[in-house]
Amino acid sequence: MRVSLVLAAIALAAPAVAGATDPLLPAGRWTANMTGNAMTPPMGWNSWNAFATLVDEEKVMGTAQALVDTGLARLGYRYVNIDDGWWLTRRQSDGRLIIRTRIFPSAATGPDTSFRPLTSRLHAMGLKAGIYTDIGRNSCGQSYDIESPNTPEGSVAEREIGLGDHVEKDIRLFFGEWGFDYVKVDACGIDDNSERARATRGGTFAKYPPLIYRDSLNRTNIPEVKARYAAVRDALVRANPDGDFVYSICAWGSANVRAWGKDYGNVIRTSDDIRPTWARMLHVFDSAAQRPLYAQPGSWNDPDMLFVGHGDFDETHLTEAKSHFSLWAIINAPLLIGYDMRKAPKALLDIWGNADLVAANQDRGGHQGVIAYDSEDVQIIVKTLAGSDRKVVALFNRGIAPADVTLMAEHLKFAPDAPVALRDLWSKARLDPFTGKRVFKVAARETLVFEASGRRALADGMYLSEIPGRVNVAHDGVVRPQTDPTVHRMVNPWEGTASAGTRPLYGGWGGAMADQTPYGQTLAVAGTPLATGIGILANSRLEVKNDGEFRRFAAQVGVDDNTPNIAAPVLFEVYGDGRLLARSKPMRFGDPAAALEANVTGIRIVELIVRQANGRDVPASAAWGAARLLK
Repeated sequence: MRVSLVLAAIALAAPAVAGATDPLLPAGRWTANMTGNAMTPPMGWNSWNAFATLVDEEKVMGTAQALVDTGLARLGYRYVNIDDGWWLTRRQSDGRLIIRTRIFPSAATGPDTSFRPLTSRLHAMGLKAGIYTDIGRNSCGQSYDIESPNTPEGSVAEREIGLGDHVEKDIRLFFGEWGFDYVKVDACGIDDNSERARATRGGTFAKYPPLIYRDSLNRTNIPEVKARYAAVRDALVRANPDGDFVYSICAWGSANVRAWGKDYGNVIRTSDDIRPTWARMLHVFDSAAQRPLYAQPGSWNDPDMLFVGHGDFDETHLTEAKSHFSLWAIINAPLLIGYDMRKAPKALLDIWGNADLVAANQDRGGHQGVIAYDSEDVQIIVKTLAGSDRKVVALFNRGIAPADVTLMAEHLKFAPDAPVALRDLWSKARLDPFTGKRVFKVAARETLVFEASGRRALADGMYLSEIPGRVNVAHDGVVRPQTDPTVHRMVNPWEGTASAGTRPLYGGWGGAMADQTPYGQTLAVAGTPLATGIGILANSRLEVKNDGEFRRFAAQVGVDDNTPNIAAPVLFEVYGDGRLLARSKPMRFGDPAAALEANVTGIRIVELIVRQANGRDVPASAAWGAARLLK
């Protein structure tokens, strides 16, 4: 087939979404979520890990005062979030939610009840206020915490306190009348497990067909779940003309939320709930850590709230507690404390109050740490800081024995022949510079975290894989969502071993990856390894923020050696602000990588598109090798 015919076939076969525009058409703009107030990860406190549904006004306000008195509020811990347990009923005459004034006495403002007195007090303290709801009709507490005295009361309809058919009314109530700044929207009201729990644990609930099947992405109604959460975002925008809100999507990594959550929400849960055990912490961390390209300023991966202070992370397990906090900081997770702050000991306050790690988490570049070395025993995670040649690097020993960990300049994308300087962000010590590599002894479950400076290997620009905060995966080419087998599978804390085993649950396998293929292998084209780059499936589109800063884009492109499709030819295209700048020849498995360059001077948004001739075939694995922006 002549080249022109291949081009025509690929152009004609670009897959379209029914009722929507072709996802491969260049947008000429940044399409990831920019609504809300989350240009850095939210910080603060949430009541759930401390109190579950046994929350009350005294605990909330006591925590708020502690945040102020300890200086944590000045450090950025501003949000004070009330989780499940606050509601009494939904009044049927007008559908209004009524607050349980027995536990929130200041809400007793009349028959309507109001949280405005409480939020006004928090605002007067320089803090912000958050509230909890559910995307369905019932909350998680109604499924799993039925012995609590704070579950909703009344008839079946009166106990339907979730958003359900009340999205517009409830969002206006929360943000307009009550003055909240943050909303966490859970998904137990539409989940099959929660539906079964409500049916078997007592009480009467209306039956609704579940939209989420935890054990089956195929059965989950992904478009409907997405549409419901999108409707909440739209209601939030209407209720908050100033954009001062945070929207937390808590669908636990189900419904392929990692592919679309970033387009609507500010905080995107990537797993089910954390528990205060080491194995569970590994599980939820893994669910977020492998997806740096799916988070950026305005929308963050969320492996759930901090459990520092409890169980394996209490004040007698400070090594584990520091690791937990370090990992959340370097992957730009929201830092939401889950502890009774009225009695927090200094050892824990020192962890939450580590200003250097908080600064790394809040860095304005918004680049989630990228895993530079990966194994089940040890990981090296590197985060690029904005506007400098500095990095933050974490050496994480996941295991139960000490480990020798070799940190190389190449891990940091620094020149191997130039000195690398390190400052320990826990001890604050400055280490003697090293050249090339240095070996560290890392204790069991310890995480060493350093700020690193050195000479960049790429002197005149940035590799895309080190600046994921400037990359939006607009369409990742995944045809059928698959669960991710790389997430640590611990013994399920809710059922123990009373099952056939713990299976992969969370979608994301096959998505875009930094410095590896979509399925976790080494990037390589025609037998030549590519040390850095973006691995992505064909029929995909990336958006890259250039904002006129760089003058040239360059990459080595080709079909990856580990592609699941060795027959299909693919095309690589570079667009700038919607205009075609460069296009490769048709590339096939086994072809050597080809140089692809484009002049991006003055361009705001660079788009990288890979097209495959037959969109119905298994998508090929494509490599944007050494993809970089150059000055």
